[in-house]
Amino acid sequence: MTDLTNFVNIDGDKLTGNIATLAFDIDFRGEAITSDNPDAPRFRLFAKSPRGRPIEVGALWENLNREEKPYYSVSIDTGYGRYYANLGRYPGQDDENLYAVIARQPQSQK
Repeated sequence: MTDLTNFVNIDGDKLTGNIATLAFDIDFRGEAITSDNPDAPRFRLFAKSPRGRPIEVGALWENLNREEKPYYSVSIDTGYGRYYANLGRYPGQDDENLYAVIARQPQSQK
Protein backbone atom coordinates (compact mmCIF):
# COMPACT_ATOMS: atom_id res chain seq x y z
CA MET A 1 0.00 0.00 0.00
CA THR A 2 2.98 2.34 0.28
CA ASP A 3 2.71 3.21 -3.44
CA LEU A 4 -0.80 4.62 -3.05
CA THR A 5 -1.52 8.32 -2.56
CA ASN A 6 -4.66 10.12 -1.47
CA PHE A 7 -6.10 7.23 0.52
CA VAL A 8 -7.44 6.39 3.96
CA ASN A 9 -7.47 2.84 5.31
CA ILE A 10 -9.90 2.28 8.19
CA ASP A 11 -9.70 -1.10 9.89
CA GLY A 12 -11.80 -1.01 13.06
CA ASP A 13 -10.10 1.44 15.43
CA LYS A 14 -6.96 1.71 13.25
CA LEU A 15 -6.58 4.37 10.57
CA THR A 16 -3.70 5.22 8.24
CA GLY A 17 -3.66 7.52 5.26
CA ASN A 18 -1.95 9.90 2.87
CA ILE A 19 -2.99 13.15 1.27
CA ALA A 20 -0.74 14.54 -1.46
CA THR A 21 -0.90 17.57 -3.77
CA LEU A 22 1.75 19.61 -5.56
CA ALA A 23 2.19 21.64 -2.35
CA PHE A 24 2.32 18.90 0.32
CA ASP A 25 2.49 15.15 0.92
CA ILE A 26 1.26 14.10 4.36
CA ASP A 27 1.20 10.59 5.83
CA PHE A 28 -1.02 10.35 8.90
CA ARG A 29 -2.51 7.93 11.37
CA GLY A 30 -5.73 8.13 13.35
CA GLU A 31 -6.65 7.56 16.95
CA ALA A 32 -10.26 6.52 17.55
CA ILE A 33 -12.40 8.84 19.67
CA THR A 34 -15.08 7.62 22.05
CA SER A 35 -17.76 10.23 22.64
CA ASP A 36 -21.48 10.48 23.38
CA ASN A 37 -21.60 13.64 21.24
CA PRO A 38 -23.07 12.71 17.81
CA ASP A 39 -21.16 15.62 16.22
CA ALA A 40 -17.77 14.50 17.55
CA PRO A 41 -15.20 13.20 15.06
CA ARG A 42 -14.60 9.46 14.86
CA PHE A 43 -10.78 9.82 14.66
CA ARG A 44 -8.18 12.42 15.60
CA LEU A 45 -5.48 12.56 12.89
CA PHE A 46 -1.75 12.81 13.62
CA ALA A 47 1.25 13.37 11.35
CA LYS A 48 4.93 14.01 12.09
CA SER A 49 6.55 17.42 12.26
CA PRO A 50 9.69 18.05 10.17
CA ARG A 51 11.66 17.01 13.28
CA GLY A 52 9.69 13.76 13.60
CA ARG A 53 7.43 14.77 16.46
CA PRO A 54 3.78 13.66 16.45
CA ILE A 55 1.36 16.56 15.92
CA GLU A 56 -2.41 16.62 15.66
CA VAL A 57 -3.37 17.79 12.18
CA GLY A 58 -7.09 17.12 11.86
CA ALA A 59 -10.03 14.79 12.25
CA LEU A 60 -12.26 12.33 10.40
CA TRP A 61 -16.05 12.35 10.82
CA GLU A 62 -18.69 9.78 9.95
CA ASN A 63 -21.73 11.52 8.42
CA LEU A 64 -25.04 10.53 6.80
CA ASN A 65 -25.94 11.49 3.24
CA ARG A 66 -29.44 12.40 1.99
CA GLU A 67 -30.36 8.72 1.77
CA GLU A 68 -29.20 8.26 5.39
CA LYS A 69 -26.19 6.19 4.25
CA PRO A 70 -22.89 6.74 6.07
CA TYR A 71 -19.88 8.41 4.49
CA TYR A 72 -16.64 9.90 5.85
CA SER A 73 -15.20 13.39 5.67
CA VAL A 74 -11.75 14.68 6.60
CA SER A 75 -10.29 18.02 7.61
CA ILE A 76 -6.49 18.42 7.81
CA ASP A 77 -4.21 21.37 8.50
CA THR A 78 -1.56 21.05 5.79
CA GLY A 79 0.69 23.84 6.99
CA TYR A 80 -0.58 25.85 4.00
CA GLY A 81 -4.19 25.98 5.12
CA ARG A 82 -7.06 23.66 5.87
CA TYR A 83 -7.75 20.81 3.41
CA TYR A 84 -11.26 19.32 3.24
CA ALA A 85 -12.19 16.01 1.60
CA ASN A 86 -14.81 13.31 1.47
CA LEU A 87 -13.93 9.64 1.18
CA GLY A 88 -15.18 7.23 -1.50
CA ARG A 89 -14.24 3.82 -2.82
CA TYR A 90 -10.63 3.67 -4.01
CA PRO A 91 -10.66 2.86 -7.76
CA GLY A 92 -9.27 -0.48 -8.85
CA GLN A 93 -9.06 -1.88 -5.30
CA ASP A 94 -11.09 -4.68 -3.72
CA ASP A 95 -10.28 -3.75 -0.12
CA GLU A 96 -13.50 -2.50 1.54
CA ASN A 97 -11.43 -0.69 4.21
CA LEU A 98 -9.59 1.42 1.61
CA TYR A 99 -11.02 4.82 0.66
CA ALA A 100 -10.00 7.43 -1.91
CA VAL A 101 -9.59 11.04 -0.75
CA ILE A 102 -11.87 13.31 -2.81
CA ALA A 103 -10.99 16.98 -2.30
CA ARG A 104 -13.82 19.44 -1.77
CA GLN A 105 -14.09 23.17 -1.37
CA PRO A 106 -14.55 24.47 2.18
CA GLN A 107 -18.03 25.69 3.01
CA SER A 108 -18.35 29.43 2.62
CA GLN A 109 -18.55 31.36 5.85
CA LYS A 110 -21.56 33.59 6.36
